[in-house]
Amino acid sequence: MYKSDFSATDEVVGLRLDKAITILCNDLSRNAVQQLIDDGNVFVNGKSESKKYSVKENDLITVDFPELKALSVEAENIPLDIVFEDEYLLVVNKPKGMVVHPAAGNFSGTLVNALLHHCGDSLSGINGVIRPGIVHRIDKDTSGLLIVAKTDIAHRGLAEQIKEHSFTREYKTVVVGNIKANSGTIDAPIGRHPKDRKKQAVTDKNSKNAITHFEVLERFNGFTYLKVRLETGRTHQIRVHMAYRGTPVAGDVVYGNPKKTYGLEGQCLHAATIGFIHPITNEYLEFTADLPHYFKDFLRRIS
Repeated sequence: MYKSDFSATDEVVGLRLDKAITILCNDLSRNAVQQLIDDGNVFVNGKSESKKYSVKENDLITVDFPELKALSVEAENIPLDIVFEDEYLLVVNKPKGMVVHPAAGNFSGTLVNALLHHCGDSLSGINGVIRPGIVHRIDKDTSGLLIVAKTDIAHRGLAEQIKEHSFTREYKTVVVGNIKANSGTIDAPIGRHPKDRKKQAVTDKNSKNAITHFEVLERFNGFTYLKVRLETGRTHQIRVHMAYRGTPVAGDVVYGNPKKTYGLEGQCLHAATIGFIHPITNEYLEFTADLPHYFKDFLRRIS
């Protein structure tokens, strides 16, 4: 077991303890945080508090993370496109259609299954038995780059950069509709959809600030090819923001028109570039993944 201390920032003062820790720990789910509290692994100023405790200014929140339990997910010999690897982390180019970590209905064939075969026991245990090493996620039908932590120290350093929005994250996408401006910024908060709990939406209720910058790369008849840079990293951010402005990502049947797939199996969205400061060496690293075949084929079809 290891401990992590968090000082209550302005961002979490006044929030329930479970929600505050979800924000401070960045990639822990609300359910995981509540389980930690219920198991007696969370302390405020050295004292156990309930998940409903209201966080106060200058509170010191201590989280005891239990040791990683034996993993029930099987290692699978699935080829990985590894862009970079050292003893602390690796950068993977995930193909479209691959789920990142096991969940109901997807306990095999995931990135985690492949990582367990490739890395063995050398994965960070911070996110528990189902998500070892996973620092951040991209959707099943989004292709491209993501970082995997091999050690807990690396994981904490990378998670801190995500929390501070200091990652470089650029995507390529094709959206439905013609965007007239050559560039722009979408600044609209994102939270859980008020009616469909599986979706996100632009909303002022229980939301977080979300900022997306875009630049037009090329215009086609009825479509626009964009480079998109994330300033924040909310769930489904690009897909939600593009749908909000009336130009949904092509092939996105969740936030766009479910009857118009344009021959795509899921959204035309690729995590093309990622940059970060190596949490151990302090060197800035940046990697770029070429457009995958499905993306190039779609560009040829609409050009």
